[in-house]
Amino acid sequence: MTDYQRISPRGNNKVPAVTLVFWVIKLLSTTVGETGADYLAVHVGLGTLATDALMTGLLMVALLLQWTARTHVAWRYWLVVVLVSIVGTQVTDFLTDELEISLYLSTAAFSAVLAATFWVWQRIEGTLSVQTIFPGRREAFYWLAILFTFALGTAAGDLATEALQLGFRLGTVVFGGLIFATWVGRRLGLDATLAFWIAYVLTRPLGASLGDFLSQARTYGGLGLGTVTTSAVFLATIIALVAWIGRDKSSLQTTAAGAP
Repeated sequence: MTDYQRISPRGNNKVPAVTLVFWVIKLLSTTVGETGADYLAVHVGLGTLATDALMTGLLMVALLLQWTARTHVAWRYWLVVVLVSIVGTQVTDFLTDELEISLYLSTAAFSAVLAATFWVWQRIEGTLSVQTIFPGRREAFYWLAILFTFALGTAAGDLATEALQLGFRLGTVVFGGLIFATWVGRRLGLDATLAFWIAYVLTRPLGASLGDFLSQARTYGGLGLGTVTTSAVFLATIIALVAWIGRDKSSLQTTAAGAP
């Protein structure tokens, strides 16, 4: 929601600058989470449980790599985000498909858990700002919140597009419109941190709807690219953008008023 994020005064902020490129990569990662999870569970034939176990294991390894870095390293950060996207998708799918938990209930539950995470984070750390995610406890809160935003975004997106029958085309328009409204609200004085987290949640269902639109067959209203092509193209784009911003260290030093 802002051009740049201020680097922490301690010089060891663990998260990237909140630029336009940040939001592009975030959106792409959510789409990969949707199409990638579907590809592994359905097309490869791993099933929900095996996919959950495999992706959770990879996520633990990626989190360890991120945790041991003392400053922000672009590829480590975005590797975790992509894997969190897949795991968050699989968690919600498991609750819905395997345990048959209502999307209304899972959306409400994840909303409550995310709100509780933010409340505890605020009480202990005194801020939810992503300008100052230092190694240690604050970073743990950050990644816990990120996981729940993906789970909530998945549940809310499925609720809107499936249970409420918006479909992925209209879902793309609706969630894109909500993100635009959040941007307008920020311009009109909405708190920067609140705007950031709202947008972070909303990019998940937007990316899922976009992924379905690109990958689904034309008979279902999609473009028929398939999950393999869609995942491969988006993942390649993420890798290219992460490599590019990894070389642009100067962006981390740029200060902008109103950063979340």
